[in-house]
Amino acid sequence: MAVLKVIEVLANSDDSWEDATKNALSQASKSVKNIRSVYINEQSATVKDGKIDNYRVNVKITFEVK
Repeated sequence: MAVLKVIEVLANSDDSWEDATKNALSQASKSVKNIRSVYINEQSATVKDGKIDNYRVNVKITFEVK
């Protein structure tokens, strides 16, 4: 039986929510090993001059504790 832990990570991107999610995973994987999944918990964006300025995600990252 595997023991799994979930952490919550906030990340952003100027390009897309997908890119923001990749940024979250990239940063988390620098210190967390055995990542199993990423769950997008929440998405938001800031608006400037009527256009999306910055994409933000709140993701839950699941990893195995060994």
